[in-house]
Formats: sequence, C-alpha cells, structure tokens
Amino acid sequence: MGKFETFTLLKWIHFVAFSVIGGGGVVALLLSGFEEEREDLRGLAATIWKRTVGWAARIAVLLGIGLLVLKIQGGQHPFDHYYLHTKLLLVVILLAASEMAPKHLAAGKRGAAMVALLMFLATTFVTFNKTVFGSKVRVVPEHGVMIVTPGS
Repeated sequence: MGKFETFTLLKWIHFVAFSVIGGGGVVALLLSGFEEEREDLRGLAATIWKRTVGWAARIAVLLGIGLLVLKIQGGQHPFDHYYLHTKLLLVVILLAASEMAPKHLAAGKRGAAMVALLMFLATTFVTFNKTVFGSKVRVVPEHGVMIVTPGS
C-alpha cells in the first residue's frame, strides 16, 4: 500500500479547483447569454462567477504556490522547466480577469469572463504539453551533465 503524501493531496485539490474554474466559467457565460432575454435570471451569472469561479481561482493559485514551495523544499528546481514561466504568466492574467469578471457580467459585458476562460484553456494547454517548451540543462559536478526533464 502506498503512503499518503501531502504533495499528492494538494496537487489533487489544485486540479479540482482548476476544474471548477473551467466548468463554472462556461456555465456563467452560458447564463449571461440568457440574462438578456429573461428578467428572472439577471445577475445570476455574476453571482455564480463570484462564488464559484472566483474562489476556485484564488484557491488554485494559493495551492499552486504551495506546491512550488514544496518542490523547492524537496530539492527540486521547478523553474528549470520553461513551461512554468509561461504558465505563471497565464495564471496571473487568468486571476486578474477572474477578479474583474463579476462586475463586468453584472453590467452585461462578457469580455473579462471570456479572457479568463481563454486563459484557463491556454494554461491547461501549456501544462498538458509541457515537454514542448523544454528545460534547462543542469551540470552536476559529481555526475557530469544532467538533462532536466519535466516531471523530474
């Protein structure tokens, strides 16, 4: 039987929070389209975004920072993987757009929510295809040259 690891649990919660961002974002955008025609749905998209997507984004960012800290404390070098730099930039844009989206959705504008959803898709693309971005070559004196690969 495998041992329980904090890193694995945090990674799973990070994944779940990130999944809520994608699912909740799509639902909120779909509802925003119906708000124009139905008076009883006004403000529902903004409320859903604020209570699900917004909090999921904040939790995912905090857990992501925690995961980076745990990797660094464990002796790994996560910033040697170039995909991480791109991912962090996309996450900052996603978080900013996510924070602006509820007010914009309440005003009937979908721009910030669409940008947040686009950044969600771009972030998942970058993370899934991390090997395409490459890594630094690290020289270890005892062992010679060691090529750092994603996931190591």
